[in-house]
Amino acid sequence: QVQLVESGGGVVQPGGSLRLSCTTSGVTPELLTITWFRQAPGKERVGVSSCRSSSGETNYADSVKGRFTAFRDSAKNTVSLQMNNLKPEETGVYYCAAYGGPVLTLADRYYDFWGQGTQVTVSS
Repeated sequence: QVQLVESGGGVVQPGGSLRLSCTTSGVTPELLTITWFRQAPGKERVGVSSCRSSSGETNYADSVKGRFTAFRDSAKNTVSLQMNNLKPEETGVYYCAAYGGPVLTLADRYYDFWGQGTQVTVSS
């Protein structure tokens, strides 16, 4: 059974940084594409960044390019998201999700496995 566990959320001031991590179990991690999604209160869930575990190749939403970096740690079965220069509108619950295909898609309908989410609050 595939399981995803997020960690690293918290409260940060605008312009600050946080690192989220998604640890996988129950599957060979190299088979997965892992994507981070954000859901703000009252809004739809949106894809933020995607990482192919086998190669480390990444894809980002335009709004986070140059500020967010996704990277893998194969030894720890983890894909992390380093978020810099955070903005208040990026407050929300961040979920990691996984599926077994190679496309670095940010569309949530493709993803079969989801973590429980971690709260990120950007506020002064």
